[in-house]
Amino acid sequence: MIELLAPAGDLEKLKIALMYGADAVFIGGQNFSLRARASNFTIDDIKDAAEFAHLRQKKVYVTTNIIPHEEDLEGVIEYLKALEDAKVDAVISASSYIIEMAKKHTNLEIHLSTQQSALNSQTVRFWQNRGVKRIVLARELDKYQIKDLIERSDADIEVFIHGGMCMSYSGRCSLSNSMTDRDANRGGCAHSCRWNYELLSDGKPVSDQLFSMSSKDLEALEQIPFLIDANVSSLKIEGRMKSLHYIATVVSTYRRLIDHYLKDHEIKDYTPYFEELQKAENRLASFGYLEGMPGIDQLLYDRRSEQPSQLFIGLVQDYDPETKIATVEQRNHFEVGQAIEILSPNGSEQSFILDSMTDEDGNSLDVARHPKQIIKMHIPFPVEPYAMLRKK
Repeated sequence: MIELLAPAGDLEKLKIALMYGADAVFIGGQNFSLRARASNFTIDDIKDAAEFAHLRQKKVYVTTNIIPHEEDLEGVIEYLKALEDAKVDAVISASSYIIEMAKKHTNLEIHLSTQQSALNSQTVRFWQNRGVKRIVLARELDKYQIKDLIERSDADIEVFIHGGMCMSYSGRCSLSNSMTDRDANRGGCAHSCRWNYELLSDGKPVSDQLFSMSSKDLEALEQIPFLIDANVSSLKIEGRMKSLHYIATVVSTYRRLIDHYLKDHEIKDYTPYFEELQKAENRLASFGYLEGMPGIDQLLYDRRSEQPSQLFIGLVQDYDPETKIATVEQRNHFEVGQAIEILSPNGSEQSFILDSMTDEDGNSLDVARHPKQIIKMHIPFPVEPYAMLRKK
């Protein structure tokens, strides 16, 4: 069965990802991870994460994917042993040293990070022979090359299907290092490629049009059936620093699409899936390299890609079926009379018109203005904890 793998920047996001349909999550600890600015997990958090996942027959992978300098090596062995004690299902690594230490001192399953630029079956075999169980392919392969590689090897293969794309080969960028002294390959990327730049000739602007070097995000909805049929082992969503709503929306959308295809063996209309993804706080997206060498339509250059959204307005904490009153944690401004859509962890959607709400003390409210305020509201049908409320 193909795996849907989702990101999680903290324990709450991990629970959301698994509840909304991910088969596994990848997380970063506080050491040796490429997302130094994410809300990374302590060892105790990782233990809690593994326990939560395993109770649901799901998995947790921990990124140990920095490219270490000499001063980064201290504590690697102790950290890997701690991850093994926490009962994580695998580590994702790019460094041959970290991989060798995991093999020598633990029984951890090892996945090769995309940072190693695995692009062919011989590279896959090289790492397999060194104890690596799964290969996370470089993103610079099209779907036919992925299929051919899988046919020539017997390793588990993981492929990115959604999220940010790096303008540098397999994420090995030095722009951030040079411009901000923040090392992208040791967790400090400043996303310099997304800044606006001027093009100069002899010190004079060539154009008054600013440009960036960034690509559109990856969005591989239409490529999923091909990748499933090609026997890809894991389909990976990127975005450990994304919001709860983004993770819930993206994960549940791909979950439903995968299940649809596995059941019916065809998808005639992708429109509902594209429409659902548009509800997430998403940037402009395309299919990356999966359909061949990217052209101008897959890049940004002079276009801003951010699409900020305030659709996500609340997170359900509890529901009383007798009174039909839900307890909700407010996340964005909304008011009585608003049309509200609820996305449930099982992927279903229901709508209602908000006719009344109060604060925790029972005081009537017309408007919810305060972030994370606890609100009681009438919802005419049962809702689950962790269901998402959003403006319709």
